[in-house]
Amino acid sequence: MSAKILIIDDEASIRDTVSGVLSDEGFSALCAEDGSQGLALLEEESVDLVLLDIWMPGLDGMQVLERLRELYPELPVIMISGHGNIETAVQATRMGAYDFIEKPPSYDKLVLSINNALHLSRLKKENLILRQQVGRKSHLTGNSPAMVLLRQQVERVAPSDAWVLIRGEHGTGKELVAQSIHRLSRNAAKPMVEINCAAIPEELIESELFGHEKGSFTGATVSRRGKFDQADGGLLFLDEIGDMSLKTQAKILRILQEQKFERVGGAKTISVNVRVLAATNKDLEQEIEAGNFRADLFYRLNVVPISVPALRERVEDIPLLVKEFIADNAHKGLGHKDFSPAALQVMMQHTWPGNVRELRNFVERIMIMTPEAVVDEKVICQFLGLVVPDLAALESNNLAGYQSLSYKDAKRAFERDFIKNCLAENDGNISQTAEQIGLERSHLHKKMKSLALEQD
Repeated sequence: MSAKILIIDDEASIRDTVSGVLSDEGFSALCAEDGSQGLALLEEESVDLVLLDIWMPGLDGMQVLERLRELYPELPVIMISGHGNIETAVQATRMGAYDFIEKPPSYDKLVLSINNALHLSRLKKENLILRQQVGRKSHLTGNSPAMVLLRQQVERVAPSDAWVLIRGEHGTGKELVAQSIHRLSRNAAKPMVEINCAAIPEELIESELFGHEKGSFTGATVSRRGKFDQADGGLLFLDEIGDMSLKTQAKILRILQEQKFERVGGAKTISVNVRVLAATNKDLEQEIEAGNFRADLFYRLNVVPISVPALRERVEDIPLLVKEFIADNAHKGLGHKDFSPAALQVMMQHTWPGNVRELRNFVERIMIMTPEAVVDEKVICQFLGLVVPDLAALESNNLAGYQSLSYKDAKRAFERDFIKNCLAENDGNISQTAEQIGLERSHLHKKMKSLALEQD
């Protein structure tokens, strides 16, 4: 795609000549005859560089430059003037202009300056993306069948333009899945524009998504481009899509179908080309039945559904995750600790209702609050509020009975014996047992049902 350049100059001859030169060089040119018109065009169009005259009626070039630095701080600006001097050039440079060229411009010099400015702008964008990725995981951790399948799905869908609906409980890593899709996509060189639909008040979400015109509501002192506009040609991640109001859902659906929208308070239709990733922790089918989510929006978003497994569904990944979190925290200056095999075994028996996010926070808490270099099962039980298991007695009494079983059957037998013994200790009181072993009461009920313990 050719770079789009906005020429703001009150001289028609300059606009025509420069736009012709730019066209010959493979650029796309837009023209404005004064500062106000140029700023209005920038509200509607995404441009890569501005050529700005200094002496113009109304807003002069220095005033426009000041406004550009406020609204579009990363947009490169080259000043052009037939009345400039060294003092003016120095002032423009201090205000953020990339270069200053005198009229009549040398077109070779102008093209060279444009190419250099665009190159620098690309480097800044790449640097921004790299900074955004610092601290982010670049892969989905785990060798469980569920995670192998998840990585395969991500690798298949990422290079396409298909829209993806990512589903999973809180803390499972839905945002990480979106980041992985972005990293492997054709738009990886552009930032992924993110918006948390649950964190923005309903009355402001339309402004965030579509942008707004100056004066369209209280506090709208300037016009603003929305997330869809910012993501034009790239990727937009709508997190917690299930928390959108029905009114906003209707507008989103129209954009998805037409790739067109109007800003809040505006009448001009803006066209975009955006790939959308959406995520939710809600059961959208139930939300549709309850009248809280539009079925047509669901079907439009659900082109490729991806489900992120809960941590309790892939407990065999916990040792790998713990190892990764230990390394992450060591880089933060928290030192290094080892978790004993028995400690990891206790952690693998925990349900982790907060999923990977809870596990990450738990490991960080352990590393901060414990002086021991090796974390054993006693420390883990203390922090989880569990009774410390008698591992020696457990091994001598039950290991022989488990050795003839497969890992899956042995795990099920252990869980059944463990819960059955704890229930006996608490005289069958499910609430007390759930509190003792660190499970929510509803989860204990489900576990008992799956282990056929309710029949005992």
